[in-house]
This record gives sequence, C-alpha cells and structure tokens, in this order.
Amino acid sequence: MSAPTLLPVLDVTACCTPLDEGTLGRDDAENLARILKALADPARLQLLSHIASSAEAVCACDLVDVVGLAQPTVSHHLSTLVKAGILTREKRGVWAYYTVVPGALGALADVLRHAGTNAR
Repeated sequence: MSAPTLLPVLDVTACCTPLDEGTLGRDDAENLARILKALADPARLQLLSHIASSAEAVCACDLVDVVGLAQPTVSHHLSTLVKAGILTREKRGVWAYYTVVPGALGALADVLRHAGTNAR
C-alpha cells in the first residue's frame, strides 16, 4: 500500500494571493478547494478548533469525546486534516498526537480575509 499523498501546506506566497487581489489560477483554485473541502465538515471543524486552542499536542485518544464519534471515525477525520496540510501527526508509542501546522490557519485567513470587500 502506498503512502498517502500529502497536500502542500497552504502558503499564501506559494499558493494563492488573497481572493480580492487577483484571479486564482486553476492549480491554486484546486489546491484551495481541497483545503476548504477538508474543513467543510462539522466534526473536522470541532477537532481543529479543539487542537488549535490547546497549548500542547493533543492525543487522538482524547478527541473521541470532543465530537462524540467512534475512534475510527475520528482517526479518519484527523487523517483528512493531516493530508490537507492543516495538522501534523506525531506518533508516541501506540498513540498519535496532533498539532496545527504553524501558519496554516493564518495563511488560509489571509487568502480569505478581504474577499468581496472590493466588490462594487
């Protein structure tokens, strides 16, 4: 079985200019759409919020109660966020610990921040 393909971490300078500062090219639009699709799930948003608000890496074992889903489902959601370049995963013994990729949320916010403010 091959390793999963990881999406590049969203980097405003490498990926996308803010939406109101130019037209996205096809590659940038596809990359941004994959990231937004990964975030477009209530459970994933809850998991991301919980992990982002933690001062330390969060064990997957502690996230089941956060969303009220079975461990395999939580692991699937976490894997999706890792593949999208939003979370990092560190294996410690039998458990996996998750943190937000530094700058990933800020970069996404920068891309979206002023969308539509220049509309006439």
